[in-house]
Amino acid sequence: MAPESSEVMDWDSAYRGESPGFEGAPPWNIGEPQPELAALIAAGRVRGEVLDAGCGYAELSLALAAQGFTVVGIELTPTAVAAAHRAAEERGLSTATFVQDDITSFTGFDNRFDTIIDSTLFHSLPVEARDAYQQAVFRAAAPGATYYVLVFAKDAFPAEMETKPNGVDEDELRAAVGRYWSIDEIRPAFIHANMPDTPEFSLPDHQRDDRGRMMMPAFLLTAHKPA
Repeated sequence: MAPESSEVMDWDSAYRGESPGFEGAPPWNIGEPQPELAALIAAGRVRGEVLDAGCGYAELSLALAAQGFTVVGIELTPTAVAAAHRAAEERGLSTATFVQDDITSFTGFDNRFDTIIDSTLFHSLPVEARDAYQQAVFRAAAPGATYYVLVFAKDAFPAEMETKPNGVDEDELRAAVGRYWSIDEIRPAFIHANMPDTPEFSLPDHQRDDRGRMMMPAFLLTAHKPA
């Protein structure tokens, strides 16, 4: 979860469980796809070849591959990429592949993906990197491709919190994505997280799901690349 500035978090340390306030897996890794995205999959709203943008431990990629999708996960941190590779091999999922690269500048996939999914990546980027990210994923999208973004809302974290994700309001999200994509819908949503109860993470009293995971305010954006 990146701070609200150009400072970049040491993501590899986070995935190694070495960041302050984290013990074991990072809180955004819940061992399965985010429920908002799992619902899209169940509804048949994912199609063709899929890009998992900023895949992390790649539970989304792995779940899609288990259903027969061909998926490419792009992730910056070597620890997460290695873990994703191991998990795919252990589960026998040959249609999921993983690339260590910068999501704001990756190349080699022009016009390839029919669905692009951003599962909690957008708010992890420095604000000034958002446009390069949009250009990169738009370039990788096939004509007519669908783009989903699940991102923290600004009120997910206290305003006074010094280091937090770059959450958005609806207008901010629409402005960033709408420069390139045709936006179909932006609706309120939740990001489920195993947030630690420590002084480093003094959070509002958000509701919790039936597994005790915090349900944090978010938006789910749906857009498409004109055919």
